[in-house]
Amino acid sequence: MTSRSRLEPPWTYVFDGPTSRRGHQMNKLFMSLRETRAREDFLTDEDAYCRRFALSDDQTRAVLERDWRAMLGLGGSIFYVYKLAMVDGLSMQYLGGVFTGMSEAEFKAAMLAGGRTDV
Repeated sequence: MTSRSRLEPPWTYVFDGPTSRRGHQMNKLFMSLRETRAREDFLTDEDAYCRRFALSDDQTRAVLERDWRAMLGLGGSIFYVYKLAMVDGLSMQYLGGVFTGMSEAEFKAAMLAGGRTDV
């Protein structure tokens, strides 16, 4: 096993320094959504709000389309991406399901049973 495969197993998303830098503006947008006024502004014109944070075209598309996996691939931190999910009324279990290929109910059941055992 090489050090790369040990550090980056295929089923794990690694949020490291380069990833953090790549997603910095997008994560700033997500963090801003903690404030009521920011959520209102975002929901009024999501595209304009993305431009306010100078997101790349790919990041903007991922946010507007709620492409959760793409957000991670573009440098999103799961903890910050979750702020956007909360704006949409979605749970962490919903995102867990998205990221593991399960439904929200399946993901909840797996966690209640002690976690995933298929990896």
